[in-house]
Amino acid sequence: MLHRLRAAARRLKGELLALSLAARDPRTPWPARLLALLVLAYALSPIDLIPDFIPVLGQLDDLLLVPAGLWLALRLIPPPVLADARAQAAAQPARLARSAWGLLLMLGLYALAVWLAWRFWLGPGWGTAPDPGR
Repeated sequence: MLHRLRAAARRLKGELLALSLAARDPRTPWPARLLALLVLAYALSPIDLIPDFIPVLGQLDDLLLVPAGLWLALRLIPPPVLADARAQAAAQPARLARSAWGLLLMLGLYALAVWLAWRFWLGPGWGTAPDPGR
């Protein structure tokens, strides 16, 4: 079982590298390129949407979000582009580094979540002047 998990992790890393190469290819349509960059930013971000120290949920986001985003991004890339990217990734395996853009994306999502929670907690009338007629 451990051997199968290691093989799956190796395939996932290879697919992420191929996705990185395909996202840079000019033949890739921009929606696929945008989704690929978002998936790569999340997968390579040093922080997670749900931190790993939260039991079960912390690991589930890595086990579900990254493969689901990868699957969708790979489906949007034209087959010839993906075949070229996979061949290039297999010929020159490289290690994908942590992403500063991924860090900024995750920090932005955290800031948005905090802002939305703040606005929801305080309600829509917060920050407006009271009506002098009342």
